[in-house]
Amino acid sequence: MKRTLSMLSTALVLAFAGTAVHAQVSAADAAKLGKSLTPMGAEAAGNAAGTIPAWTGGLTKPVAGHVPGGHYPDPFAADKPLFTIDASNADKYKAQLTPGQIAMLKKYPTWKMNVYPTQRSATFPKANLDDTMANATRAKLVSGGAGVTGTTGGVPFPIPKDGLEAIWNTVMRYKGDTYAMNWSQAAVTRDGAYTPVRFEYEYDFSYGNLTKPEKDREPNKLVNFLQTVTAPARLAGQILLVHETVDQLKEPRTAWTYNPGQRRVRLAPNVAYDNPGTAADGLRTNDDFGMFNGATDRYNWKLVGKQELFVPYNSYKLSGNQVKMADVLRPGHINPDHARYELHRVWVVEATLKEGTSHIYKKRTFYIDEDSWMIMVSDKYDARGELWRVSEQHAINFYDVPMFYGTIEVHHDLQSGRYLAMGLRNDEPKVWEKTKRSAADFTPAGLRGIGTR
Repeated sequence: MKRTLSMLSTALVLAFAGTAVHAQVSAADAAKLGKSLTPMGAEAAGNAAGTIPAWTGGLTKPVAGHVPGGHYPDPFAADKPLFTIDASNADKYKAQLTPGQIAMLKKYPTWKMNVYPTQRSATFPKANLDDTMANATRAKLVSGGAGVTGTTGGVPFPIPKDGLEAIWNTVMRYKGDTYAMNWSQAAVTRDGAYTPVRFEYEYDFSYGNLTKPEKDREPNKLVNFLQTVTAPARLAGQILLVHETVDQLKEPRTAWTYNPGQRRVRLAPNVAYDNPGTAADGLRTNDDFGMFNGATDRYNWKLVGKQELFVPYNSYKLSGNQVKMADVLRPGHINPDHARYELHRVWVVEATLKEGTSHIYKKRTFYIDEDSWMIMVSDKYDARGELWRVSEQHAINFYDVPMFYGTIEVHHDLQSGRYLAMGLRNDEPKVWEKTKRSAADFTPAGLRGIGTR
């Protein structure tokens, strides 16, 4: 299918063709950040058709009625859908849809996309934006592209020259400092049946942490996190501890699990790549979590350019407590009446499996929001090259932080007719809670102590 690239993205790709693979951008190009480009490297101006507005700073103030840590009232609740895309008119909009989205519309007569006015709400704390602009002339990929050096915070490559830099932007974008959150996931069968699995998470970021003194941050550490299963009873008590690094060539990811039946902590070398995710019924891989995470070494990464695309955005209704989890989950797909789609510019990155390596996905195409560096949609192909899975990230602006953050993440399996919905917070009393933690709270010994309480 023919895709139209924006003039800016085409120019950038051509300008850097033939240069050193991971050379830094020029001072002149870096000077565009905060001017014609936003601090994150997005085009500040709207599009020629007027269907994408200019970026004016995003949402930076809490909406009336918001309680810290609680659900976020919808700042765009008064917006009405402009139109709806379904199987009957998908061809009309195919230039703004991914192959996976088109396949969803064809497979499920009940699936539709309600398209709303575009609201460029994404933004991040000023210190993060400042770091991002400074990174344009100082951040570098390590040899082989297995990590990033030259930065302690911010998106490393706001003006990316290749697909590898773009995907590292998604991995290292700001996702908060130190906090806890609870949510559920559901592996939904073809007929709509599911058993919710509830998780408690704790995150402690070292990279880019804006509240922790630099002396307390761990060198080369991206994040430590704990994942505890609290329901159903047959799974409750399982704990996963992960140490995620920035330069993975220097220090690979390390993970441990606690099994309540055995009361033992074990090293977990398989929490990576295409090994199955926790309690996901085989519907996602470990590196599907957050749309993509972990090592990049099994793929060749190509920066295709930019595309205007209908993506899930400002999903306050779908993610809020005015809608129950049972109202979200339906046979085949989530309830489309609660989802919101908008037209945004996205970077298109193609990942093709390297010869001599292995992964269940032979090819993956990522569609990355230019304003936030969040992957909004991903199309994934099997070993035969057939479209297999389609993933979408429904996100909102946590406007009291501020940060653009994923809420409900959905992985559709087109071949089995099943899907996995993650990040379901609708029935939770709180969305997140700031915490104070140190590296000592995220050790195997500490894991054993948590498991035996």
